[in-house]
Amino acid sequence: MEDIDKLQQNFVHLARIALSERTQDVQVFLHRIAKSRTTDKKLSTALIDLLRKNPTRSTPLRRDIKTAVPTDIDSRFHLLRIEERPHLPSEPVYASDVQTTLNRLVEERKKIKALLEAGLEPTRTILFTGPPGVGKTLGARWLARQLDLPLMILDLSAVMSSYLGRTGANLRHVLDYAKSVDCVLLLDELDAIAKRRDDSSEIGELKRLVTVLLQQLDDWPSTGLLIAATNHSKLLDPAVWRRFEQPVAFDLPGADGVHAYLKILFDDFTPELSKWTDLLSVSLAGRSYSDIEREVNLARRSAALNNKSLDQYLSRLIIPDGLSKREQIDVAVRLVKNNLTTQRKAHELTGVARDTIRKHLKTQDKERRKK
Repeated sequence: MEDIDKLQQNFVHLARIALSERTQDVQVFLHRIAKSRTTDKKLSTALIDLLRKNPTRSTPLRRDIKTAVPTDIDSRFHLLRIEERPHLPSEPVYASDVQTTLNRLVEERKKIKALLEAGLEPTRTILFTGPPGVGKTLGARWLARQLDLPLMILDLSAVMSSYLGRTGANLRHVLDYAKSVDCVLLLDELDAIAKRRDDSSEIGELKRLVTVLLQQLDDWPSTGLLIAATNHSKLLDPAVWRRFEQPVAFDLPGADGVHAYLKILFDDFTPELSKWTDLLSVSLAGRSYSDIEREVNLARRSAALNNKSLDQYLSRLIIPDGLSKREQIDVAVRLVKNNLTTQRKAHELTGVARDTIRKHLKTQDKERRKK
């Protein structure tokens, strides 16, 4: 009798949320039933298979429930920027731990049946932290592309209504919309709306935004993926940190990361420029990917405008400031050894004496002959 009462209660609850057209809540409820120990194994298997085959954005059913993109009531501007097919200007280069995490997130979605059968769900919320220009937005685009999902980017300047009291409604409207479709949602510059609630400089409305965000994070469906990115992780409310299931820290690239990124950049231009990767990877280590791309593009523009060799302008990026004496010597020797500059020019660029350059070249030549 107790089992029948429980079954009736579940049926009524399922009917209630289905009639309210809360598709994601229906899926969550069915998943909860499927992994319950009291559920018949045959029924559990059937529900899991049904959830795995749930309608995607490409099916007629998904197209039928598509709604208008949220807009700000005052400006009438769209609150979201949607990239149906995210474009990557170049393949991202990440540290091994970051790339491993991103690969696992993709694997979770592609093998979701195994997770559901184990009573688990894929990661729903991710927090990208790190300085500007290290590939956080590119990482969101990469995930969306790998998962074949549209990328929705929240424009925080649009969400922050001129009537501050409506900002919370704007944020809730955007998040509710993103929850209704299969997508990757990127909340960029998260610290703008999720600052610490003990920050006395912030007014009450902004603090209430944090509460709105926390509620949404707790309720985010496993069919979607929410990524938040911030350049100032220390400003975030501690409660926000705890709500994200997977933090991912993006650091400034070292020499190996710069080398890999430069190889991609130069191969896109001409393979002949690959000789510069070793040299620039030393002097540009510790710079962000966006800084490196900007410097290389500036050199390309200068060469084109002045009708001169690109080598001439790339050589100016060999800046020894911040390099150790050993690194300066290494750069100077490789410049000459690869026939990129004369010993005199290498001295002018690096400050390393010509005698020192010759000495190290002779030493390397002797070691090469011994081999």
